[in-house]
Formats: sequence, structure tokens, C-alpha cells
Amino acid sequence: MPASSEGLVVEKLAKQYATPGEPLVILRDVSIELAHGEALAVMGPSGSGKSTLLHILGALDQPTSGSVSLDGASPLSLEGDQLATYRNRSVGFIFQDHHLLPQCSALENVLIPTMADSADRKADAAGRAASLLERVGLSDRLDHRPAELSGGERQRVAIARALINNPALLLADEPTGNLDRKTADSVADLLTELYKEENSILVLVTHSSELAARFENRTELIDGALERNLA
Repeated sequence: MPASSEGLVVEKLAKQYATPGEPLVILRDVSIELAHGEALAVMGPSGSGKSTLLHILGALDQPTSGSVSLDGASPLSLEGDQLATYRNRSVGFIFQDHHLLPQCSALENVLIPTMADSADRKADAAGRAASLLERVGLSDRLDHRPAELSGGERQRVAIARALINNPALLLADEPTGNLDRKTADSVADLLTELYKEENSILVLVTHSSELAARFENRTELIDGALERNLA
């Protein structure tokens, strides 16, 4: 469990929308505590609120009620440049679709989150990007564009991009959903190794029981609520 000022602490998170009848409840009474180097796999059917949960944790959406704290700071209270900096520096996103820019090389895609950095930081980032691509097995693909990479290679680039700014929180939304079984296993191996190496907090949502089984902390989101720990 994280100390009070460290890690991810989510308390009684709720999200709902007003409708002509009863409110549409997306999330209700969701609470999570994770320390750095820990992970949580969240399973659940489509429409259960999994992606909404990630969007709130990543400050892409606001909850109706509840709180989120990352290393003692609340992203829900941030606005403007501070909010943009939080998303860029503190959170790394990995999606089912890699969202790589087709006109950019693998190295350039990894460096996109650092574009607003100072010249000194950009120089450091270039070295880290190359190192991350080597770590994900793409040292010979730095100059290749997405169209020249396989699906698994593109997702490896996306993982490296998510880690470029040493984020405290790594959010993965069906990261192996578009991959064949063998490639999915390879990407899952890499992801489970890297979040620990980087000492990040990982929250992953998936339909795959095989992927979820890789993590000690597993839960199921049903009708907006975390029903039970599956570990």
C-alpha cells in the first residue's frame, strides 16, 4: 500500500450523466491504492466503465465526485498549462491503437511528448528514446516509419513513447487487443517488465483473462463498480 503522499490513491470515484429518467451511472464508489512498481489489471465487459476510469486517472475527464491523488498531488484541480504538463510528464498512455504519426520515424514518434522541452532536455530525451527503442527490441528500426513496421513493432514504439518522460503513472487501454496471440504475448512480456524497471504505477484495462493473469492485483469492473479482487 502506498504511503499517504506517494503512489496512486483513488477514493470513492463516481461518474454519471444526467438523463430524462434516472442518471446514467458509469462509475460508482471506485477506490484504488497502488505504490510505485505496482500494477492493477481491470477486467470487465464493454460499457462497464473501464476506459472512463483510465480517462479520469489520466486527467482527460472529470469525475462527478471522488478524488484522485498521484504522489500527493491532485490532477483534478489542475487547469491550463499545469494540466497539460501533468498529462505530459506524469502520465504515459498506451492505447489499443498505437496512434503513431505515419510521417514520423519510430525515433521521432517516441520523442513527440518532448517537443516542448528545452534544448538541453531534448538532447537528453534523444538518448533516452534510442535507449528505450533498444530495450523494446527496435534498435535497428529507429528510422522506420509506422507503415514499415509490424503491428507488434508499432505497439512497442507506443510503449517506448509512453515511457519517454519517466511517468509516475502508466495507463494501458487494451494494449494487446489488436494483436495476434503470439505478438500479444510478446508485447505483454515487455510491458510487465518495463513498468517495474521504470518504477511506474501501471493501471491496465483488458478483456483478456490471459493478460490480466500476469498481474498480482486483478479486479473486475461491473456496472461501474469494482466487484472483487481476482488475485
